[in-house]
Formats: sequence, C-alpha cells, structure tokens
Amino acid sequence: MRIPFMVCLLLLAIFCTSCFEVIEDVSVKKDGSGNMKLTLNFSQSKTKIAAIMMMDSIRGHKVPGRNEIEERMQEAVDKLKMMKGISNVTQQTDFNNFVATISFAFRNTADINNLTKKLLEEYEVNSNLAASYTYSQEKATFSRIYKNSSEVKEQFSKLKERDKEILRSASYISIFRFDNTVASFSNPAAKLSKNQQAVMQRIPLYDLASGKADISNQIQLSK
Repeated sequence: MRIPFMVCLLLLAIFCTSCFEVIEDVSVKKDGSGNMKLTLNFSQSKTKIAAIMMMDSIRGHKVPGRNEIEERMQEAVDKLKMMKGISNVTQQTDFNNFVATISFAFRNTADINNLTKKLLEEYEVNSNLAASYTYSQEKATFSRIYKNSSEVKEQFSKLKERDKEILRSASYISIFRFDNTVASFSNPAAKLSKNQQAVMQRIPLYDLASGKADISNQIQLSK
C-alpha cells in the first residue's frame, strides 16, 4: 500500500531532533461552508531534513525522496477532488524550507467528517480515531469533538524513547476562524484572538499522542 504524502513527511520527523509543526487552520462562514488548510512545517529543521533527504535510509527506515513526496501530494489532491462537497483543492510543497500545505473548500462540516472517514478507511486506519466537526447556523455554535484513543496510546507506548522525545519539541496547532465574534469556548487551553474572531490552541504532539491533551472545543458565536 502506498503511504499518503503527510505520512511521508512525518517519517522525516522521526530522524530529526529539532522542532516541527502540524497546523490545522479552519475558516467557517456564517452559512457553514468554509475552507481548511493543513500544513506540515519543518522549516526550523530544514538543514537537518535537507541532509537526511540526500540519504537512501537512516536507522533502518527508507527516506522518502522529493519525487515520492510530490507523487503522494498529487495523490492526496486527486482523492480530495473526488470527495463530495469538496472543491478548490490546492497543494504546495516548499523544498527549500520543507513546508507542505494542502487546502480545500467545503460546503459544510459534514463534508470534512465524510472525507476524513473515507481517507482513513482507505489507508486502513481506524476511522473512529479522527476528530469530528459540527456547526449549527441557527444556534451559532461550532464544535470539534475528539476522544483520546487507547489504540493511539498503545502505538505511542511502542515508540522508542528517542522518538518520543522528538514529539515533545513538535507542536500541534489548531486555528478556527469565523465571520462572527466568539462569545465563549469550552477548552481552557485555547486562546481567543485579538479581533475575537478566531480560537487557537497549541500543544506538544507528545501530549496529543500520549492522550494527555484535550483538543475538543465547543465554541459559541455571537448572533
């Protein structure tokens, strides 16, 4: 089975002892449609990543090359274009700074849940592990629901300690943007932007993988 482009890039992180970021950026309009952008940012480790990509393998792992990453990128774009309710799919890979981004528009949050479920099933990953999103235009509420999984914790426990330490310096960042101002949100670890139209949360990937972090959030918007 061919692994998706995001996994190819994450494999590079296994060999890198510096910081990297996984960024989820979602913009939701008043009618529930919106845009999602997913980014893997290795720019803080670009010197090490560039050196590693010149090698065939390291520590028993095959190092994905530029062509392989570009192929997986295009595969991901092609799959997203076939998903119901998904449009305007774009991708960009910056091999100078090692930043990969894929973005798309959605008609409603149910379309995000549907594409996530289908993609995870295709790659034989338990679809129950994914976050889900809901939006109510009538109530002006947005929710991201995420449950820590015993399966994820089990896989995390099998990692070598040196690989676990890499996740301590890596960050997961979620940003939710809205047309309305935010009246309240439930997750105490999240922060409100100065214009009060975005909610952001930044946590170590270690905490997310180990099940220590809660990234669920119930956001009430002004009407």
